[in-house]
Amino acid sequence: MAAKSIMVVGTMSSAGKSFITAGLCRIFRQDGLRTVPFKSQNMALNSYITADGLEMGRAQVMQAEAAKVEPDVRMNPILLKPNSDSGSQVIVNGEVYGTMGVREYYTKKEELIPHIMKAFNSLAQENDAVVLEGAGSPAEINLKDVDIVNMGMAKLSDSPVILVGDIDRGGVFASLYGTIMLMDEEERRRIRGIVINKFRGDVEILKPGLKMLEELTGVPVLGVVPYAQLDLDDEDSLSDRLTRRRVQKDAKLDLAVIRLPRISNFTDFEVLERIDGVSVRYVTQAREMGSPDIILLPGTKNTMADLRWMRQNGIEAEILKQHEKGSVVFGVCGGFQMLGRTLSDPQGVEDGGSMRGMGLLDTETVFLPQKRRTRMNGVICSVNGVFEELSGLSVSGYEIHMGETKGLDEAVPFTVLETGETDGYCNADGTVFGSYLHGIFDNSEMAQGMVQALLKRKGVNADEFKPFDLEAYKQQQYDKLADILRENLDMNKIYDILNRREVKA
Repeated sequence: MAAKSIMVVGTMSSAGKSFITAGLCRIFRQDGLRTVPFKSQNMALNSYITADGLEMGRAQVMQAEAAKVEPDVRMNPILLKPNSDSGSQVIVNGEVYGTMGVREYYTKKEELIPHIMKAFNSLAQENDAVVLEGAGSPAEINLKDVDIVNMGMAKLSDSPVILVGDIDRGGVFASLYGTIMLMDEEERRRIRGIVINKFRGDVEILKPGLKMLEELTGVPVLGVVPYAQLDLDDEDSLSDRLTRRRVQKDAKLDLAVIRLPRISNFTDFEVLERIDGVSVRYVTQAREMGSPDIILLPGTKNTMADLRWMRQNGIEAEILKQHEKGSVVFGVCGGFQMLGRTLSDPQGVEDGGSMRGMGLLDTETVFLPQKRRTRMNGVICSVNGVFEELSGLSVSGYEIHMGETKGLDEAVPFTVLETGETDGYCNADGTVFGSYLHGIFDNSEMAQGMVQALLKRKGVNADEFKPFDLEAYKQQQYDKLADILRENLDMNKIYDILNRREVKA
């Protein structure tokens, strides 16, 4: 018997549909339903490699965690990874399908529908409930004939829909009403409930407006969700955490992450934000750098273009200056590639040609058209310097990159994979490090060990910093999200919607 399905769409991006979807996944799982998330098309640079080496969006990974199931590429059959203002790398069923401009991609959408439905139907056959998520707004009337992710997906899967509006941005009644009114009659019939999200204040003040909204639309308001301080993985560069510029009060360590224009997988550093006494801030200008204890260079969808950006706005020079003054530098994936002596792109995978790297590591990178996607375990080599005590530590993570990096004469291996391959390098004095492993800091021993090593370097007693259990922390956050939704939404009506029973305004 196929699973029952319910879909969550939002009036705009960042309305909270990803979190509402995750919350429903956790609630249904708590109530005994085998539940999975599903998003037919996701656009994000935060991606993840599954156990079978396939690539998917991290938002569905977060929702899978909420549902207590292993991430499966079928939960996100199409992933768009922007590599320019008008084009993206298209990932279908976890594999690179091609790089396309916007217009070309629109001509391909119809041929992608069988891939989407095969993924959805197979998940539905194996589970009790599927919680679908839309993207952006379901009322993009100029894209209606090629919609495969919002109301078009609701029709393909025959799913009832909950519409979420963000009151924190203002204009929520107009956006909810306008969204529904821009739909055709068949689409409006699929909207079975409305949720107002991110509310601050006394809900009694809203009630006259809620009643009027129900009268105007004929759709019941299922509840008002308060603005909540939840710490869950963010989907993309709209994340509020990327606007942090200042060192947090009472912080013992200052970690500066370079916010690259095409930053990807910034979730690599979220675990560090959760350690007491650690301040993680994002730097976009040289004057914001200050004197951090460690400078973190993240992944990027275009290493050469983002290195050129750092060079033009003075950030590269500031990194070199702060390294000379004592800041440790650590690069992940594209950030690791930037640290070397040269970057070459003979086949035009990125910008073509070659360019000088930052020269902090004695390495060279050549970009190749084949993408490396794999989950890996490894070990930190015997290294000198600040992280010497981490030598021999086991690490794990996943690789997503299109280049090969070779160590030259003065490069010191930093991490070696279980295959025997060198994954990352450092310099001889142990002040510059690079690794291809996304998620390397998700290893609690690695994150805690790095923090303690940096504290020790500053002469600060590290014994007072308690070990941090990332998995337990995440589960607490999912339970907290579920509790908030249960308290503020009419779950009886949501179950009626899931079970195709009539729900009246």
